[in-house]
Amino acid sequence: MSIDTTTVPERDLLRPLRYLWRVPLVLLHIVLGVLLCSLILSWNQHVVMKDGKEPFAHRMIRWWSVMLLRIFGMRSVRVGQPLADPVLFVANHTSWIDIELLHSQRAACFVAKAEIADWPLVGWLAANGGTIFHRRGSNHSLSTVMQVMVERLNDGRSVAVFPEGGTGYNGVLKVFHARIFQAALDAEVPVQPVALRFARDGRRVIDAGFRVEESFMGNIVRLLGEAPMDAEVHFLTPVPASPDARRRMAEQSRERIDAALQDAVPDDHCA
Repeated sequence: MSIDTTTVPERDLLRPLRYLWRVPLVLLHIVLGVLLCSLILSWNQHVVMKDGKEPFAHRMIRWWSVMLLRIFGMRSVRVGQPLADPVLFVANHTSWIDIELLHSQRAACFVAKAEIADWPLVGWLAANGGTIFHRRGSNHSLSTVMQVMVERLNDGRSVAVFPEGGTGYNGVLKVFHARIFQAALDAEVPVQPVALRFARDGRRVIDAGFRVEESFMGNIVRLLGEAPMDAEVHFLTPVPASPDARRRMAEQSRERIDAALQDAVPDDHCA
């Protein structure tokens, strides 16, 4: 499987033109996001899937995320089927776009670093979307987060986590932390690995996420000028519960995600 280590040709003459229409659309879409949070999500934060049917608020989250990806030139592609709520989704992590990518296929409560809560507008949008904030390096914070995760899962909401504990670079998949899997065991819900993969013309693109030392705004600006690509969400085979072997659950999840990141996308994928 070949890997595209660059996102665009060396001389991309269309990049300046993409900014002309994408920047205004992003600003308009942010306004729509504020209205969505104010009028729908803030009043429906605790709605859950019933009989396999998505609540209206969850469908709105998916629609907003799909359209945001479109503005950035990304076509959201689903491979496989997500389990019905509640489930613990575990995914690889490369940048902020991963949250919107998974949300384009299934609304879920994400666990994210606490600093995001203080970001202007973004923190408010994330909180209204059900984000659970975690202060990295704090065992007390992690214990609280785990408790909230179990509560959300018991209430019927799915939760999505990035077991790497931070973003990776250059397509490298880091070690998965095992403790986070305890929430699924406590709530007695399945664990489904999810591989988030970017591709152009069938070739994997490894720098759609953060580059080394690239800032949040720097990444946004770069991606706004990128040529179109596919943003794939691979829902993989669930990992068997192992109450006395969380490490094995983490390793199996990582192995399945790594295999999906390397494989080509099948022709019968769903968009």
